[in-house]
Amino acid sequence: MQITNQDLVELVAFRHKLHQYPEISNEEERTAGEIVSFLAPTGPDEVMTGLGGHGVAMVYDSGEPGPTVLLRSELDALPIEEVSDLPHRSKVPGKGHMCGHEGHSVILAAVGRQLGRQRTRRGRVILMFQPAEETGNGAAGVIDDPRYAAIAPDFAFSLHNLPGTPLGHVRLKEGVVNCASRGMRIVLTGKTAHSSMPETGVSPMPALSRLMPALTDLSAASFESDDFRLVTVGHCHMGEAVFGVAPGYAELWVTLRTRLDDRMDFLVGDAEKLARGVAAEHGLSCEIDYHEVFVASLNQPEAVACLRAALDAEGVTHDEAELPMRASEDFGRFGHGAKSAMFFLGAGERHPQLHNPDYDFPDDLIPIGARVFMRVVRDILG
Repeated sequence: MQITNQDLVELVAFRHKLHQYPEISNEEERTAGEIVSFLAPTGPDEVMTGLGGHGVAMVYDSGEPGPTVLLRSELDALPIEEVSDLPHRSKVPGKGHMCGHEGHSVILAAVGRQLGRQRTRRGRVILMFQPAEETGNGAAGVIDDPRYAAIAPDFAFSLHNLPGTPLGHVRLKEGVVNCASRGMRIVLTGKTAHSSMPETGVSPMPALSRLMPALTDLSAASFESDDFRLVTVGHCHMGEAVFGVAPGYAELWVTLRTRLDDRMDFLVGDAEKLARGVAAEHGLSCEIDYHEVFVASLNQPEAVACLRAALDAEGVTHDEAELPMRASEDFGRFGHGAKSAMFFLGAGERHPQLHNPDYDFPDDLIPIGARVFMRVVRDILG
């Protein structure tokens, strides 16, 4: 059963409503509530809220034994001011759906409408509306929630829209599709002094000036190699913005990136050894912590085969171009317990890029994404 024209009108209106009231990572309470209300008429067999924060799982159970298939979207927006004259532009200053997560969620809502009219012949479908994808803690929070064990899937699928790719065309391949990454914060502490007597203090300046190029020099190999690693300096801060003080404190923020998780372990070890060694040479204490930790996303062959069959059956063109990506995506965590795959749905060759302030999710992708997901679900569960 396909979604109707009236469904599409209502789904697009719902997407525009979500777009107007964006909530950033870990604050998605209103968005989660809107999802629950919108899908309540479909009669889900179970609704789980507050998963890993504000996550929502809508369970559609056939009542017959069979696999569990999870479809995942994201709830969160970004701390970016929207620049547009769209009638549905963000009404929240400094926040916007500049990645299309509200569009992904409406695609799942379209699937929910179809499942509400006709369940699968066997097994269960879980529509997972995940919080906090942008900060990397959302999938981990959902999976670590004790209630997740009751809905742990056999298969997990997701999509992301992809500007720069023809509208409706899909990128899909086996293996690595998104890199592992993490934010490394290095705190160097010495001793503050008067700027007229810097010799009486211990400044982090020499260590900071050494560490920035030295850490980036840990980058190695081309992106085509599994040994690829990239260190990017994102931010540094030293002391206060005054002339009378020789600072005794500094922070350096860098992003570590690898294609594979085991290579990340080596890169972390090398970066920490370097930071602590340079700090010690300059008489500084060194504290290190990590933020926005993403594991590598790997598409597993059996799940990719399911997607390819669905794309072919629905007449959606696809290839493997532009994959893998350097960018990270926390859907990879679902693949640690399920056969998982993500596909990338073209948003248009000239469409504004993700995270740009003029980005808006193309409504034309809603029926395409819903058709592909429904075909996968029906192929697996009947």
